[in-house]
Amino acid sequence: MHIPDGILSPTILAAGAAVSVVVLAKSVQESKKNLEHTAVPIMGVMAAFIFAAQMVNFPLLGAAASGHLIGGALAAYLFGFWPTTLIMTTVVTIQAVVFQDGGISVLGVNILNMAIIAPLAASVVYRLLRNSKVPVSVTIFIGGWVSVVVTAVFAALQLGASHVVSYQLALQTLILWHAIIGIGEGLITGAVVPFARRSSFFLGGREERIR
Repeated sequence: MHIPDGILSPTILAAGAAVSVVVLAKSVQESKKNLEHTAVPIMGVMAAFIFAAQMVNFPLLGAAASGHLIGGALAAYLFGFWPTTLIMTTVVTIQAVVFQDGGISVLGVNILNMAIIAPLAASVVYRLLRNSKVPVSVTIFIGGWVSVVVTAVFAALQLGASHVVSYQLALQTLILWHAIIGIGEGLITGAVVPFARRSSFFLGGREERIR
């Protein structure tokens, strides 16, 4: 999912960075207001877990992007949307700065995709299905799958708008691969959540606070 430096247009880079800055500023404000201080170290552990999971990736579209688990749906379920954007931003930033996974100039776009769009898509699914008769495990799976596919769609549109590849090729390739990856994301998210609910990852009633 990481888009490397030097291939997106300046317009897309600027737009992605601007949106990310605005959302992250709101995230800091919301997290300060709604999260206890004891949640901070737990969020750090979650960031480390997602960081390690994302290191297993493979190139797509001739290395114009990469495929891997995202983790945004898992964090969104446990912490809510706003804190998750901060967790995911930490992960994506460290990967770009330390491991050159994604790049510095495109960091705003990669944060927008993986730290904002992915948990937002999952949070919307959780909200829509929260009061339905759909089992929680199925809701979590759908949230994970949708988060990956929606993020892939946005990444494909960014590549197409920058004329890296055609819209058709970008959408076909990224959606195809991430529809498959999304199954893994949904299964892993569904498998981890029950254990997290019985540990310090779950701070109590968190699913009721998804925003």
